[in-house]
Amino acid sequence: MHLDDGQSLQIEYARVWIPDPEEVWKSAELLKDYKPGDKVLQLRLEEGKDLEYCLDPKTKELPPLRNPDILVGENDLTALSYLHEPAVLHNLKVRFIDSKLIYTYCGIVLVAINPYEQLPIYGEDIINAYSGQNMGDMDPHIFAVAEEAYKQMARDERNQSIIVSGESGAGKTVSAKYAMRYFATVSGSASEANVEEKVLASNPIMESIGNAKTTRNDNSSRFGKYIEIGFDKRYRIIGANMRTYLLEKSRVVFQAEEERNYHIFYQLCASAALPEFKTLRLGNANYFHYTKQGGSPVIDGVDDAKEMVNTRQACTLLGISDSYQMGIFRILAGILHLGNVEFASRDSDSCTVPPKHEPLTIFCDLMGVEYEEMAHWLCHRKLATATETYIKPISKLHAINARDALAKHIYANLFNWIVDHVNKALHATVKQHSFIGVLDIYGFETFEINSFEQFCINYANEKLQQQFNMHVFKLEQEEYMKEQIPWTLIDFYDNQPCINLIEAKMGVLDLLDEECKMPKGSDDSWAQKLYNTHLNKCALFEKPRLSNKAFIIKHFADKVEYQCEGFLEKNKDTVYEEQIKVLKSSKFKLLPELFQDEEKVLSPTSATPSGRVPLSRTAVKPAKARPGQASKEHKKTVGHQFRNSLHLLMETLNATTPHYVRCIKPNDFKFPFTFDEKRAVQQLRACGVLETIRISAAGFPSRWTYQEFFSRYRVLMKQRDVLGDRKQTCKNVLEKLIKDKDKYQFGKTKIFFRAGQVAYLEKIRADKLRAACIRIQKTIRGWLMRKKYMRMRKAAITIQRHVRGYQARCYAKFLRRTRAAITIQKFQRMYVVRKRYQCMRATTIALQALLRGYMVRNKYQMMLREHKTIIIQKHVRGWLARVHYRRTLKAIVYLQCCYRRMMAKRELKKLKIEARSVERYKKLHIGLENKIMQLQRKIDEQNKEYKSLLEKMSNLEITYSTETEKLRNDVERLRMSEEEAKNATNRVISLQEEIAKLRKELHQTQSEKKTIEEWADKYKHDTEQLVSELKEQNTLLKTEKEELNRRIHDQAREITESMERKLVEETKQLELDLNDERLRYQNLLNEFSRLEERYDDLKDEMNLMVSIPKPGHKRTDSTHSSNESEYTFSSEITEAEDLPVRMEQEPSEKKAPLDMSLFLKLQKRVTELEQEKQSLQNELDRKEEQALRAKAKEEERPPIRGAELEYESLKRQELESENKKLKNELNELQKALTETRAPEVTAPGAPAYRVLLDQLTSVSEELEVRKEEVLILRSQLVSQKEAIQPKNTMTDATLLLEDVQKMKDKGEIAQAYIGLKETNRLLESQLQSQKKSHENELESLRGEIQSLKEENNRQQQLLAQNLQLPPEARIEASLQHEITRLTNENLDLMEQLEKQDKTVRKLKKQLKVFAKKIGELEVGQMENISPGQIIDEPIRPVNIPRKEKDFQGMLEYKKEDEQKLVKNLILELKPRGVAVNLIPGLPAYILFMCVRHADYLNDDQKVRSLLTSTINGIKKVLKKRGDDFETVSFWLSNTCRFLHCLKQYSGEEGFMKHNTPRQNEHCLTNFDLAEYRQVLSDLAIQIYQQLVRVLENILQPMIVSGMLEHETIQGVSGVKPTGLRKRTSSIADEGTYTLDSIIRQLNSFHSVMCQHGMDPELIKQVVKQMFYIIGAVTLNNLLLRKDMCSWSKGMQIRYNVSQLEEWLRDKNLMNSGAKETLEPLIQAAQLLQVKKKTDEDAEAICSMCNALTTAQIVKVLNLYTPVNEFEERVLVSFIRTIQVRLRDRKDSPQLLMDAKHIFPVTFPFNPSSLALETIQIPASLGLGFISRV
Repeated sequence: MHLDDGQSLQIEYARVWIPDPEEVWKSAELLKDYKPGDKVLQLRLEEGKDLEYCLDPKTKELPPLRNPDILVGENDLTALSYLHEPAVLHNLKVRFIDSKLIYTYCGIVLVAINPYEQLPIYGEDIINAYSGQNMGDMDPHIFAVAEEAYKQMARDERNQSIIVSGESGAGKTVSAKYAMRYFATVSGSASEANVEEKVLASNPIMESIGNAKTTRNDNSSRFGKYIEIGFDKRYRIIGANMRTYLLEKSRVVFQAEEERNYHIFYQLCASAALPEFKTLRLGNANYFHYTKQGGSPVIDGVDDAKEMVNTRQACTLLGISDSYQMGIFRILAGILHLGNVEFASRDSDSCTVPPKHEPLTIFCDLMGVEYEEMAHWLCHRKLATATETYIKPISKLHAINARDALAKHIYANLFNWIVDHVNKALHATVKQHSFIGVLDIYGFETFEINSFEQFCINYANEKLQQQFNMHVFKLEQEEYMKEQIPWTLIDFYDNQPCINLIEAKMGVLDLLDEECKMPKGSDDSWAQKLYNTHLNKCALFEKPRLSNKAFIIKHFADKVEYQCEGFLEKNKDTVYEEQIKVLKSSKFKLLPELFQDEEKVLSPTSATPSGRVPLSRTAVKPAKARPGQASKEHKKTVGHQFRNSLHLLMETLNATTPHYVRCIKPNDFKFPFTFDEKRAVQQLRACGVLETIRISAAGFPSRWTYQEFFSRYRVLMKQRDVLGDRKQTCKNVLEKLIKDKDKYQFGKTKIFFRAGQVAYLEKIRADKLRAACIRIQKTIRGWLMRKKYMRMRKAAITIQRHVRGYQARCYAKFLRRTRAAITIQKFQRMYVVRKRYQCMRATTIALQALLRGYMVRNKYQMMLREHKTIIIQKHVRGWLARVHYRRTLKAIVYLQCCYRRMMAKRELKKLKIEARSVERYKKLHIGLENKIMQLQRKIDEQNKEYKSLLEKMSNLEITYSTETEKLRNDVERLRMSEEEAKNATNRVISLQEEIAKLRKELHQTQSEKKTIEEWADKYKHDTEQLVSELKEQNTLLKTEKEELNRRIHDQAREITESMERKLVEETKQLELDLNDERLRYQNLLNEFSRLEERYDDLKDEMNLMVSIPKPGHKRTDSTHSSNESEYTFSSEITEAEDLPVRMEQEPSEKKAPLDMSLFLKLQKRVTELEQEKQSLQNELDRKEEQALRAKAKEEERPPIRGAELEYESLKRQELESENKKLKNELNELQKALTETRAPEVTAPGAPAYRVLLDQLTSVSEELEVRKEEVLILRSQLVSQKEAIQPKNTMTDATLLLEDVQKMKDKGEIAQAYIGLKETNRLLESQLQSQKKSHENELESLRGEIQSLKEENNRQQQLLAQNLQLPPEARIEASLQHEITRLTNENLDLMEQLEKQDKTVRKLKKQLKVFAKKIGELEVGQMENISPGQIIDEPIRPVNIPRKEKDFQGMLEYKKEDEQKLVKNLILELKPRGVAVNLIPGLPAYILFMCVRHADYLNDDQKVRSLLTSTINGIKKVLKKRGDDFETVSFWLSNTCRFLHCLKQYSGEEGFMKHNTPRQNEHCLTNFDLAEYRQVLSDLAIQIYQQLVRVLENILQPMIVSGMLEHETIQGVSGVKPTGLRKRTSSIADEGTYTLDSIIRQLNSFHSVMCQHGMDPELIKQVVKQMFYIIGAVTLNNLLLRKDMCSWSKGMQIRYNVSQLEEWLRDKNLMNSGAKETLEPLIQAAQLLQVKKKTDEDAEAICSMCNALTTAQIVKVLNLYTPVNEFEERVLVSFIRTIQVRLRDRKDSPQLLMDAKHIFPVTFPFNPSSLALETIQIPASLGLGFISRV
């Protein structure tokens, strides 16, 4: 659609696409309206840059318009309103980059973009989600295409094809692999031959020999393949077949730069060091010419040695033996050595191989051919004429070409041989009913240099595109004719002219084959023929301007230039016949096998025996055919073969319904989720997607149903336009909206629109909605502003009132404060004056006192100074006298020193004089001169000091003399004073003595006072210190006590909290473990019930197969089930029963060979029986010897036998007779089987076959009888052991010996062995149960040991804690511990007491049993009395009054009425009548009352038989009516009630708490049915699981429609435009389920369960499971449907969930846990509605969506799609932010929820208050044969 397609869209701000050299197309916006005649468009790019876009002056074509944002990211490209290249490219890019969606529909084509990353979208849960869905209902996926093909195959009975094409590296092989995986999963091939795994196992082989590294792909498939997956009548995979196309043989001998040869060669070179490869004499890949040309022998990240191991393992899996594998590797190594063979030129026309050339020698050794012969024919060729044959040498160039042709031919034949063996491994043994073909073929190719291979590939794509166009045309035609629209209006493109150019007469291939036949034919001459024939005559053929050796063909995708060089050589693919003959004569046996089919003549339309077409076969063409030899195959060129194989392929595809997958390679660098627009557009053009778009755009691509159109565009209609007829309403509206009637057409059910019209309608709708929004906004804003003004006015008045009142209050307050202030001032001033006066008066008095005191103190100080001056003078004068005395003494000492110094000087002079005389010593001591000089200096210095001292001494002498005079004067004066002092002294002494006496007394008094004061202070201090210490200690003790108490409380609280927390955690963990164990156990029960049903079905089918059963052996159903073990009730398949099962498992088409295998199995079984008979005979001999020895010891003892042993003897006699009968029947069977070995004997209807079936039936029935009788014998033996004393054991042995002697016949022993083996099985089951109980007991003992260890550790911890505590706290802790210990001991003693009580009660029961048996024995003795001993007495008739009967709550019935009871009460009971008219659980009460009576009679056989028949009857009725919810619910309720009755009346105290005394009297007295309770519990679990399956089957079709598709709130979500694949309409039609349908169904379920009296807890579990199924299925569909992820759909989901929650509240089921199961769905709906922009939004989402996994959150955000233009898309950066925040969350990577998950069910004990004696049996049940007791 372009701008000129609609005048209304030629406006400003319209968005368009303009070409761009880098991004191919860029988005721009019109800045100015376009007017006709404008040559330039004013545009603005998205990055803000303005641009002038010049229109093409010739075409004046305007740029294409962009689709509205609401249509971007659609699942189907045909849903786009504007269908053109930029719209397709942009839609794919948005889905791939932003939403991470790799699949997109384009009409009938699935476009798959390679993500180069592993995605979690291929799991089994995804397969289950797509299984059974319509193709348009789910998001695009390869599984949707596979499901559509599988569904159409089953529905239309027509073969299907899935055509996968694309470039190398686009993901074709992976897509094909996932399609095959889907078929294997949904068709149930897992139990068959695992064909899909075998096909996948062939991948390593096919990749190694058919894949190579190219410049675009490291693992490029260089061949095409078509895999046919075969199905049987039940549409299960039974086999597969592979065809290959156009192997690129030229790669064997040549590789371009940066490319490699086929992987297998490099794998061989990498494994050359292996011991088994030593003989191949391989080396490095760079050594061989055929592997080193590309210069890139290694692929990064690929280990060729490991790949070789994988290849060999795959060969082994597919049945290629090791010898054949080594043969393959030998041939491949020979090809490598052949490539190294060199030629030496003799002249221009001949050449030779160097003598003893090593590569050729190795080649001949490996191939097993003669060296000389091969060397000769590599350099020569044989020419044959009409008369003679001669040999001609060839040039070196021709020899090299011949060598390369031989290598290619050998490799091609080896490739075909391997494909044949792969097909043999995948071949189906059963007849194929239909198939689905998967075509994995190369897409359109164009390179810089295109040769013959690209020509053939593009030719094949032209044929496929034509087939595709015709298919699309056919579908369009059918659609238009169905809707009664004239389809002639549509013009479709046909590429038949291009195909005619290639394959028609005188076409490119025809001219090429003709040129190949010419003797002098060349590429140049062929090119000239092409120019002469087609140039300027065919518009699709062109010649390049600068080349005469190339031509151009206009293909449907693009123009391709082909280089003619090499076309003839590749088309001929000539190999000289003489070289082939040399290879055929090889001694190596595998090599001739490769060429054994070459002489066969294959017609062009016939395939090879393996189903392949001979595409890669090489034409072996001699130079000239000899007369009489018409080797047609050698004359076929490669082009001719390819054309024939392509015609075969097209015939196959045309005979099937095709489905198309186009794989796109997004970039050449294998970067994950990186989109290269240039490469994508190139591939879109090449693969035909754009052609599909062009075809769709040529007609009416947009199609709406009338209801969808009305729902979407109701806003464009006025009320008067809406009529009762929706079709007429839509017609009227469209005629008003779109004037051009050619733009749309009205069909029967749909409206067809031309391209662009939906965008136009969307624009009108958006404008209408925008105008309505503006009007709503205007009104709302005006209303909001008025409301705001009124609020402001009211607020202003209120403020004014408050302000004025506040001002008045403030003025009154001011007046009051002024008056108060005056009063305060008066009193304050008075107070200040008074205070001032008082202060001045006080100051004056104080000054006077101070002045007077100061004067007195001065006077006192003066007197004190005078007194102290006198004392100072006295002391100073004394000191002066002492100083004078010291000076005089010092002077005298000084004089003495001076005198002594003078004498020393004189002595010194004398010594000096004496020293001069010793002048001679100076000569001897010259070294002392310096020292002497130093001493001399010291002496001089001392002399100086001496002189100074002399001066000082003289001065001192003068001073001394003066001082001496003064001292003499002072002495005189002192003498006078002494006289005066003596007189005063006498007076002073007397005074001093008196003072001393007084002082002494004072000192004593003071010392005493001081002592007393010190003692008082010390006592006071000590007392205070003691008190303070006591207080401190008291405080410390209190603190410590409080601290200890606090610590004890804290510790106790912490211990309690930790224990509670630990207990809660352990409880949760135990609950989880218990739930897991329950789930595992219940899954096992489910699997067991499934296998049991399967076994029953097979047995029923086998019974139907038996046409005439043998008379006398037919038994009732109860007999078949009566032999089931009372412990396990497992359906054991006996040897006789197993044979029909094995026969049934094989299809009926192959009965004869299967019967022969059955015959062989019977022979083997007879041999085993003979061996077992011999071992049994040996065992019997040993027992016989032991019995004889025992008999010799006990000869004197008389034999004692009771009545029970007589009964046993009778039973054994009956067994003997039956064993003889079985022996005769086995002999008859052996005789019939050994009469003849012919296959027809075992055919159906043959005598042996009939005898075999009769015998199998009779043997199985008799085995059932034997099981029952063995059980009876075992019970008799048990009772016999209780009744007979131990001394009878030897007697029993004797009797056993007698019986054994009667069975001496070996044949009888062999026949009896079957019954004994069943007994052994029974005993083994008992042993298993005992072993299980022993293991349980061992586990309990281990648990006790563990608990004791924990108790010991706890005690040690408590002891350690106690030792750390202070004594008081330790005493308290020890007391608490002792109390705890005594409490635990008391509890243990109470438990022991309870156990003893239980033991006593059990012993009492046993005592009652024994007492009853004694009574029966006494009765038996009385019966033995002869009738003559009884005295006949006359009996007088007495009237006996009838007493009112007191019922005991029991029902009595006869043993023969048991089957009638089961039939009337279980098999033929109608639940509806019982639930409405009778009390709930009535059948359960009746059955239990019957069990009570059997228990009362102490009849264990009756109890066992009744319980067994009851259980089997319930199983049978559930199998028959297992799809009826009422039946399953009814029997689940009754089974649980029966189980509760067995518990309530079991006599166990735990179940008797709620019983009345009367109910306690009704407890069972003789039998403990705990094991039967377990069996009934298992049966209840199986019924519950069946109930869940029934619920799921009923709810499954409603959930998606009611929860997602239906608009509960009408008008919230509009219907978006959809593409060719229409989804289910969200408008409620008559057949559409709504939410009300789901709620009505839930009400029905709930009412039925309540009517049946189901336990409330069980109802809660059923409701929880139903809600889980609803939530899981809804969320899974939401995650797989992009159209459902929108804001409005989130609102719808939340509303629907709220309705379900309301239903839970109405039914009082909110505490059932059902609401929690909907939490993931609720959070997904909230995620659709919350804001998704900022980091705060991301944080809120992460915290809100805790029930969703990271994968689910990201998936919802990626799928979020706006329905209207007002919504905004989620940015990629926001999704990245979410992923970063959630990367640390540890949750499951699984995307979908497990909708099949069933929560483990529990059956809480629910006692009944109903009294059994009050139950009345209605006559409607037909139970008149039972009576109340």
